[in-house]
Amino acid sequence: MLTVRTIENNRDFVIARLAVKGLNAAGIVDEIILIETNRKRKQMELEKLLAEQNRVAKDAGTRIGILKKEGKHEEAEAVKQNAGEESAQFKIKSAELDAEVAQLEKRLYEKLVQLPNLPHESVPAGKSANDNIVVKTGGTIPELNPKLPHWELTSKYELIDFDAGNKLTGAGFPVYKGKGAKLQRALIAMFLDHNTEKGYLEIQPPLMVNEDSGFGTGQLPDKEGQMYYIGADNFYLIPTAEVPVTNLYRDVIVKEDALPVKMTAYTPCFRREAGSYGKDVRGLNRLHQFDKVEIVQISQPERSYIALDEMVAHVEELVKKLELPYRILRLCGGDMSFHSALTYDFEVYSAAQERWLEVSSVSNFESFQANRLKLRYKTQQKKTEPLHTLNGSSLALPRIVAALLENNQTDSGIVIPKALVPYTNFDIIS
Repeated sequence: MLTVRTIENNRDFVIARLAVKGLNAAGIVDEIILIETNRKRKQMELEKLLAEQNRVAKDAGTRIGILKKEGKHEEAEAVKQNAGEESAQFKIKSAELDAEVAQLEKRLYEKLVQLPNLPHESVPAGKSANDNIVVKTGGTIPELNPKLPHWELTSKYELIDFDAGNKLTGAGFPVYKGKGAKLQRALIAMFLDHNTEKGYLEIQPPLMVNEDSGFGTGQLPDKEGQMYYIGADNFYLIPTAEVPVTNLYRDVIVKEDALPVKMTAYTPCFRREAGSYGKDVRGLNRLHQFDKVEIVQISQPERSYIALDEMVAHVEELVKKLELPYRILRLCGGDMSFHSALTYDFEVYSAAQERWLEVSSVSNFESFQANRLKLRYKTQQKKTEPLHTLNGSSLALPRIVAALLENNQTDSGIVIPKALVPYTNFDIIS
């Protein structure tokens, strides 16, 4: 969440940066500034009124004391009664002002949560994924013969049963079996080992969260339509492990010597998002339930972009281990999430489908989530400041599996990348 101070002190800058995300924010920014101006004025009136109330009460007390010492009890009683009447009027007026301040604070909060995070200065303007910038490519795209898409391969080798998932639940909920299930388990173990070896603490969080957690990381109120909601308990199924893992630090003041905080978690993820029909959503390309390993960092503001570069390099190492052709993109403003300041997407090439598939997003949210979470740290100067939060997919499994199956198909079967063999305990699916 953006702070009022940021908006007040940098009005034109805020409007210009939000325009990069495709938002004309001048109206709501000016409304926020106006509400805050009125809130400050009412707050000042309230403080002056309370100060006057204290002064009048103190003066009356002094006069009453003097009159009593002089034996003028009737006059003292009159002053006391008059002071009581004045105090009652003060209380009525201060209650009215207090209610007005509270109402303005509520309106201010409702406006602030509507504004997305400011994109970093390096984020290019653009409206869609077509405007993203490719910053790096790696690997070699294989020439296939045969060239079967993964949904045919999973049927041929009895790895995934999409029809059974549709029977049990619905479209987008596949059933993995045999070597398909073992491949899933192997990838999860490999990803977690890769992360923990680099100092990430493994976490196993709940798969459901409350509203406060959804708000803290920015999914609510922006993406409630994409989340599965359990009405009886007012819980949400998590769309990513980022939500519960980052919320472990909600309302926490972190000691500076404990930074950076580095965490990783494997969870199933649940998303209601709907897509277009056809090959773009066929098979594993888009699911409502899928497995993902996540990395999260909490960092001092001055080193969060160093941490972001480290996380991008970390994910790149993992993709290289899988021997997949890949590219890294810096997202344009129009393709970024509500709460991100800068995002890099990883895509791997699906040789049978002849298209790029997104498998990871690595983002710096700067202080946007921390302001919502009230996640802070004490500096060496003993000041309490918000931290920066970052997260990345390391990795999301469905499209990784799709690319692995397609790119490694041969006449003899599907060859497993060398780095993965110790986890699968087989080197070919035949």
